[in-house]
Amino acid sequence: MGSKDIGNIVEIIKNDFKSAFSNPIVIIVLVAIIILPSLYALLNIQACWDPYGNTGNVEFAIANLDNGTTMEGKKLNIGNELVKDLKKNDKFKWTFVTEDELRDGVYEGKYYAGIVIPKNLSENVVSITKDNPKQAKLEYVVNVKSNPVATKLTDTGANTVYTTLNAKIIQVINLAAYGKLGELQEGLASGAGQLASGGSQLQAGASQVSDGAGQVASGVGQVQDGASQVKQGSSGVQQGASQVKQGSSGVQQGADDVKQGASQVQQGSEELDSAIDPSLIPEGPVKEYVSSNSELAKGTSQLADGAVQLADGSVQLADGSIQLADGSVQVADGSVQLAEGSLSLAAGAQLLGNAAAQALFTAAGSLGSTADQLSALTGINETLLGDYFFSPIKLDRHEVFSVPDYGSNVSPFYIVLSMWVGALITCVMIEPKSSVGTKYSPFEMYAGKLILYVVMSILQACVTITGAHLLGVHIDNYPLFIFSAILVSMVFMILMYSLISAIGTVGKGVAVVLLVLQISATGGIYPIQIMHQFFQTLYPYMPMTYAIKLLREAQLGVVWSNYWPALAILLAIGILTVVVSVAIKEKADKPSKYFEDKLEESGLF
Repeated sequence: MGSKDIGNIVEIIKNDFKSAFSNPIVIIVLVAIIILPSLYALLNIQACWDPYGNTGNVEFAIANLDNGTTMEGKKLNIGNELVKDLKKNDKFKWTFVTEDELRDGVYEGKYYAGIVIPKNLSENVVSITKDNPKQAKLEYVVNVKSNPVATKLTDTGANTVYTTLNAKIIQVINLAAYGKLGELQEGLASGAGQLASGGSQLQAGASQVSDGAGQVASGVGQVQDGASQVKQGSSGVQQGASQVKQGSSGVQQGADDVKQGASQVQQGSEELDSAIDPSLIPEGPVKEYVSSNSELAKGTSQLADGAVQLADGSVQLADGSIQLADGSVQVADGSVQLAEGSLSLAAGAQLLGNAAAQALFTAAGSLGSTADQLSALTGINETLLGDYFFSPIKLDRHEVFSVPDYGSNVSPFYIVLSMWVGALITCVMIEPKSSVGTKYSPFEMYAGKLILYVVMSILQACVTITGAHLLGVHIDNYPLFIFSAILVSMVFMILMYSLISAIGTVGKGVAVVLLVLQISATGGIYPIQIMHQFFQTLYPYMPMTYAIKLLREAQLGVVWSNYWPALAILLAIGILTVVVSVAIKEKADKPSKYFEDKLEESGLF
């Protein structure tokens, strides 16, 4: 680049600044171009300053139909308790209406949403203490069509009601359970005492069993001696029975002989009776003698029969005696086994009694300890316990790079967006010139005109910075923020100017397309991770991605490992844009001029 090129560039710069102050209209337009981008940023920041802090003006309808119930003899109305809590809550404009008013109001758009508290709410809540618990329900009615953001806000309101109600229910149920816990403590304490008493009685019984076991032990020897005597006597009975059976055999044989003799006597008597004529026998001793012989024979025969029966009975008696002796032996053996079993049973009963008593004492001790612990727990103040049940866990929030308001949090996005819009407006209102038909080369025209646009970008950045300060936007590092904002504005202006200077109207279209894409593809408001994959792909290639990161670090708390890469990329974008644009303008300046002329000839552009 020679001295002639430098002279032409300086000449262009002087002409531009001279033209800027040529008349008041030009000055007014330039001032408007400088101020307008800042308004775009500041008005949006102000509008978003605290959107969730102004929900107190959003009407949220509540229709309480709860009839209430009783719990442990006390009246309970969860719906009324909820209404009392909501009246103290200023997050929404809670409006208490009838069910029909709520439904009609939500349908017509008078209310964004509402909640109907049913008639059986309290009854269903208390049912948890009964055999057939029922789930308590609320009806959330929302008009989704009315406003997309309002719907999300009312979802927050519904969650507030839901959380408040759940906390209230948990508090009621837990306090009731706390009361039952006290009853349990008393029952455990009483049970522990009864167990201990039962253990003492069982232990005393075990002692008595032990005494009885001693007596059984001493009686076992006596039973064994008696059993031996019974066995000895049984042997004697068996021997005697055998002798009786032998004697019975002799008696039976003698009886048979007697019976035979009696038969002979009777036969002789009968022969005598047939041989002697009874009429010839004289009265007196002779006749009586003959008669006493139907009688002696008969008696002898009867005596023989009785002897046989006696012999048979003696045999039976001997057999019975043997059986009795055998049974006595069995009884004696069983008595010994019974005595020994009684001794074992007594020993086992004593062991079981002692073990059971020890177990009862241990259980009583455990129940007593548990009762003591429950006693300490049930002694807690119920008000403090209710607060604990209402919020058993507290979330301790620790903010890194704390930001006092939502407006300051979104300001990097809106400031960067306004700088892109400001650069686009500037390049549209002050259109870059072509070198065709002038004495200047494409490079000289590009370089000479660039200075005016850079100065405009600096002024726009300064106005925006001043407005942000006056608005109260939180700025952690002012020097770094000012430097970063001016740098971003300059880079955007260079990029915009270069596009339009190199390829004219096509460059304007490219700038607009980039503007549209970067609103969703730079993670300025919503995390890029929740956006469509298309925007996630574009994210690392968008200039605003690094501009927002640079400004956010400078404004809200710098992390240098984030700041330096963003700064390097933005500087690279600016330098690369100048180099590429000069190369393109050298080749495309005339075709671009021809394209522009044809558009102007149409009368539409």
